[in-house]
Amino acid sequence: MNRPQYILQPVNPYFIAFSLAAAFLLNLMPWGRLIGVPDFVALVLLFWNVHQPRKVGMGIAFFLGLLMDVHNASLLGEHALAYTLLSYGAITIHRRVLWMSLGVQTFAVMPLLVIAQLVPFVIRLLTGAAFPGWGYLIDGFVEAALWPVASVLLLMPQRRPADPDDTRPI
Repeated sequence: MNRPQYILQPVNPYFIAFSLAAAFLLNLMPWGRLIGVPDFVALVLLFWNVHQPRKVGMGIAFFLGLLMDVHNASLLGEHALAYTLLSYGAITIHRRVLWMSLGVQTFAVMPLLVIAQLVPFVIRLLTGAAFPGWGYLIDGFVEAALWPVASVLLLMPQRRPADPDDTRPI
């Protein structure tokens, strides 16, 4: 409780759109299905659902999920369902998560990120796809480990002063 509190500026909607688009472009990179490559859209979507639940909601999550389904040529709706569940979970716990430190937030969002990886995994198994191996679920833990980095990077534009002044302490 003794850590410093920052007064954040209002978030720019264009920055939210830019960060989601950049995460989508990172997901378009030809990593293949390497183990340990995070789902950047899920991570950034979770961040904005926790920090700005009124601006980024389940509709945007569903739309981004459909885009990821089209990109991956997977069953239409599997990522949409995963991102919508992720968004619902994030909006549900967003007030509690914001009071925690970054290290504790990592453990609070980890189940959401693992479930977001588990949903397409289970859907693929139920539709008769080959078992991809348990390493597929590691991506959720990697995304949770990247949560502090994403939080610091995505909050940077809000932490800068509107008009810098050397005589003002805040």
